[in-house]
Amino acid sequence: MDLRPLNYFLVLADTLHFGRASEACHISPSTLSRSIQQLEESVGVRLFERDNRQVSLTRQGHDFQRWARDTLEQWEQLRQSLMSEARTLTGEISIYCSVTASYSFLYDLLSGFRRRYPGIELKLHTGDPARSVSRVLNGNEDMAITSRPHRLPEGLAFKSLTRSPLVFIAPHEAQKWVPADPSTPHADQWRRVPMVLSESGLSRQVSDTWFRALGITPHIYAQVAGHEAIVSMVGLGFGVGVVPRIVLDASPLSERVRVLPVKPELPHYDVGLTVLKRRLKSPLIDALWAEVEERG
Repeated sequence: MDLRPLNYFLVLADTLHFGRASEACHISPSTLSRSIQQLEESVGVRLFERDNRQVSLTRQGHDFQRWARDTLEQWEQLRQSLMSEARTLTGEISIYCSVTASYSFLYDLLSGFRRRYPGIELKLHTGDPARSVSRVLNGNEDMAITSRPHRLPEGLAFKSLTRSPLVFIAPHEAQKWVPADPSTPHADQWRRVPMVLSESGLSRQVSDTWFRALGITPHIYAQVAGHEAIVSMVGLGFGVGVVPRIVLDASPLSERVRVLPVKPELPHYDVGLTVLKRRLKSPLIDALWAEVEERG
C-alpha cells in the first residue's frame, strides 16, 4: 500500500512550506507539488491555499488532516498488531526532547530496547522542552521526554523518569545586582535584578508564581528557548536565571555559575516520558512504554 502521499500531505500541513516539507520527505519540491495536486484531484477539493508568499490549509484541508492522521495511525496499529502475532516488530518511533534529556536519559531508556527490537527505527528530534507536550498532542511526535505539567492534558499518559529541583543561578563572578541575602525573601532586593527566563513552559510558570508571591514583576533581561541557553547567558554575566538542577549539572558551563540559596525554594521538576493514551494501542509504542520503570 502506497501511503506516501498522505505522509507528504501531513508534513506539508505541519510546516506550511514546500521547501522544508520536501526536504523532510527527501523528495524534490516539484515532486511534492505534483503529489499534493494529485491528492486534491482525488478528493475533489483544494486542500491548500498557496501563492508566492505563503501556504495555508483550507477548511477542507483541516478536515483532511485529521482524517489522514487517523488513517495512518490505524494502519500502523493494524500492521504492527499483525507483526506482533508473528513475533516481530518493525517501524519507526519519533521521540522529542531537549538536548540535556537526550544524553541524560536516552541511553538508559533505549539501549536494552534496541537489543530486543532491532527492527524498530528511533527518530530523535531535539528542541525547546516547552513545546514537548503540544508536539505529542498534535501528533507531530509519538513520544516526548518532558516535565510533567501542573495539569496533565486529558488523553496523555505520563511516566516519571526522575525528579530535579528548580534552582536560581547567578554568575560565578560577583555582580552588584545579585541579591546579597537571597535566603531572606525581600521584594526590594529582587526588583531590579536582571532575569534570564524561559519563554514559556513549567519553569517560566513557576518563576512567575514565585515573583508574584513576592509582590513584584520580574525585571526581564532576556527570554530564552531552552534551559541550556539560560546557563550560557548567566555564565556570561547577563543576569540571574532559573533552570532545573539536572540541566546545570550536565552543562559544560556549570563552573561559570553558582546556585543561589533562594528562599522559598522552587518546587521540583518531574521529568518523564509522555504519550497519547490511544497510541498505546500500537504494539510498537506499547513496547517502548513498557520499558520505562516509573520512579516514585
